[in-house]
Amino acid sequence: MDGYSQTPQKERLETLRLLMPEVFDEGHIDWEKLKAALGENVNFANERYVLNWAGKSEAFRVMQQPSTATLVPCREESVDFDNTQNVFIEGENMEVLKVLQRSYFRKVKMIYIDPPYNTGSDSFIYPDKFSESKEEYLRRVGDKNEEGYMTRDGMFRKNAKENGQYHSNWLNMMMPRLYLAKSLLREDGVIFISIDDNEVHNLRLLMNEIFGEENFVAQLIWERAYAPKNDAKYISNSHDYILMYSKQIENFKIGRLARTEEANSRYSNPDNDPRGVWKPSDLSVKTYTPDNDYPITTPSGRIVEPPAGRCWRLSRNSFCERLQDNRIWFGAEGDSVPCIKRFLTELKFEGMAPTSILFYKEVGHSQEGAKEVTKLLDAGAFDSPKPVRLLKRLLTLANLDKDSIIFDFFAGSGTTAHAVMQLNEEDKSNRKFICVQLPELCEEKSEAYKAGYKTIAEISKERIRRAGTKIRKEIEMEQAKQKGQLSFDEEQTVTMPDLGVKVFKLSDSNFKQWRDIKGSDKEEWQQQILDFLDPVTENATIDNMVYELLLKSGKDLNSVIEQKEDYYLINGNELILMLESATQDVVNSVLAEHPDKVIALDRLFEGNDQLKTNTVLQMRDAGIEFKTI
Repeated sequence: MDGYSQTPQKERLETLRLLMPEVFDEGHIDWEKLKAALGENVNFANERYVLNWAGKSEAFRVMQQPSTATLVPCREESVDFDNTQNVFIEGENMEVLKVLQRSYFRKVKMIYIDPPYNTGSDSFIYPDKFSESKEEYLRRVGDKNEEGYMTRDGMFRKNAKENGQYHSNWLNMMMPRLYLAKSLLREDGVIFISIDDNEVHNLRLLMNEIFGEENFVAQLIWERAYAPKNDAKYISNSHDYILMYSKQIENFKIGRLARTEEANSRYSNPDNDPRGVWKPSDLSVKTYTPDNDYPITTPSGRIVEPPAGRCWRLSRNSFCERLQDNRIWFGAEGDSVPCIKRFLTELKFEGMAPTSILFYKEVGHSQEGAKEVTKLLDAGAFDSPKPVRLLKRLLTLANLDKDSIIFDFFAGSGTTAHAVMQLNEEDKSNRKFICVQLPELCEEKSEAYKAGYKTIAEISKERIRRAGTKIRKEIEMEQAKQKGQLSFDEEQTVTMPDLGVKVFKLSDSNFKQWRDIKGSDKEEWQQQILDFLDPVTENATIDNMVYELLLKSGKDLNSVIEQKEDYYLINGNELILMLESATQDVVNSVLAEHPDKVIALDRLFEGNDQLKTNTVLQMRDAGIEFKTI
């Protein structure tokens, strides 16, 4: 194992190699062959429509650099760690995105993020020196104070509007993260991004570049405020935007909304049709078809033609069939332009088409989100959190399966996790969330800090834990209420949704990394070779190594881990980890499991070269992939 994360570059090259193997020469793309295969005379020097900014190429460089980091389990901060499938990860989100590439490649159904809006007062992580090396960047990202918390001065850069690269810095922060996130989406997946007027124009162009303009679904408008601000300098801004893009538009189907009483009240039955209430629908369409351009005679004898430039929705035969079935309405006097009768009984299971405006009466406003956090955490711990109702609406639009994965790598106050758990309880589903939040220090003057929360990640975790507890109590109260109303024979057992969370933290690898030594310092080279006689780091634990090897083998964080006496089984026989002992008996037991792959620590064979050689041969003969570290 090389210990590095999968990169978007590797993914795209492998995809291209499968589609067009003829354009590769000695493992590299032959650009002339590629141009010939595409049948185009590509001239990269030509002027073209493109989004460009200062530092874009360097942002690509940062994105392409693989990560050697890992995630370590934090059981003491988790709830029901061994059974839950919900995940919270504390760490810098670009490194986390890289770590998850192998394990969650094309597995996520929906992504929602609420990134910094770049208002001029935001602080966020971006390379402030484009010549900054990976080591320098990671050293800055890893700066911690005496208590072990990441320092704001070392990690963040305030992006003031006076900065000459104000928009560029924000794009440099967003672009690599969005590229990495796209790799995790399923082919029918969808991403939602909250934003405001400061960067919506740039974000739209950036998303067109990364996801493709053809995969744009909507620019939703969320009515964030319920009252105007009279102290506004020009216009009181009452809305935010939510950009919605699909991974592949032809694979995505929008989720429809449940019908409301208000919508149903628009249906009536003026002709007492036995099929019930109905609503008239326009018979004409804009898309012109000559065969559907014909005259219709009303019951009163008037001849009606389609409006200019339009035609009828139905062919002559279809129109006659519907007319015979009393599905065409000419008005109470029989003299109106005909329309189609749409019966509520035939539409109630289809749901309603969503609209691009999200009104606060339907999805909540920012004050509602703030009250939800305050009520759960007993303090005003977060600025402008999104309301749960808003996230539930987005979850509906995403058209999720019952066990979909929802990913949020700017978790903030944890609204996404809260909404997933609540929706699971409402429709008895088993959707799973993965939330990522940087342990960013709270400002000492903030309400969150005064309430005892030192980092935003602490707020996220506590909100998730308390939301799960609240939902559980509500279910138990409802169950007790029903129990008192039902007879013994009528009592039903209520299945609890998954209300737990596994907490992980981004960490350095448990295995030593080979360093590029500049120059030819013989002693330094010799010392590195001696260090690698045992590549396991001093502070590594078995549990941490299990999760690192699991992730770097492409297994997800909810893999089933079974501890045997001398080895670990991952997902049945998909993977076996030998981390504690290696004898012929252990090897025989491992072979008897018929695993697909085995990873062992090389130090377990120290002083017994014959056992290692025999193990390699036995694994090969059994068709098992065998790796040592």
